[in-house]
Amino acid sequence: MKKVGIVMGSDSDAPVIEKAVGVLKELEIPYEVHIYSAHRTPDKVREFSENAEERGIGVIIAAAGMAAHLAGVIAASTTLPVIGIPCKSKVLDGIDALLSTVQMPSGVPVAAVAIDGGINAALLSAQILATGDAELSQRLKARRADEAKKVLEKNESICKRF
Repeated sequence: MKKVGIVMGSDSDAPVIEKAVGVLKELEIPYEVHIYSAHRTPDKVREFSENAEERGIGVIIAAAGMAAHLAGVIAASTTLPVIGIPCKSKVLDGIDALLSTVQMPSGVPVAAVAIDGGINAALLSAQILATGDAELSQRLKARRADEAKKVLEKNESICKRF
């Protein structure tokens, strides 16, 4: 099975990445995690991106706040799917990161999830990898069924309450 490569721009993004890693572990998807900055370590970002496929990575998650150029810089150096997670910061509540992540020029796509959307980034990664992995697809379907069951249990509880 291919791995998910995860890059965060700063260790302040770790709580968001922890949520993504939790989902990947649950779904039994291998992964690797790094801190590389688009602005402070651009050569490492380029090296990671250019060599990701040969290291067995099938999709990349990039989490960054503020200017949030990390996902775009990674996408510029690979044809692997890149999913950007805009991270909330003290200034502008992550709107700046969201806009930086989604406003990519034509020809260099980056998928984007919600601000601090680590769980959805992991699930989207899993869905991408599952297109070629029937067992992973079944694990995703089972997870969805479990989530639906939880909602219906809450529905039953709220109906009794009101």
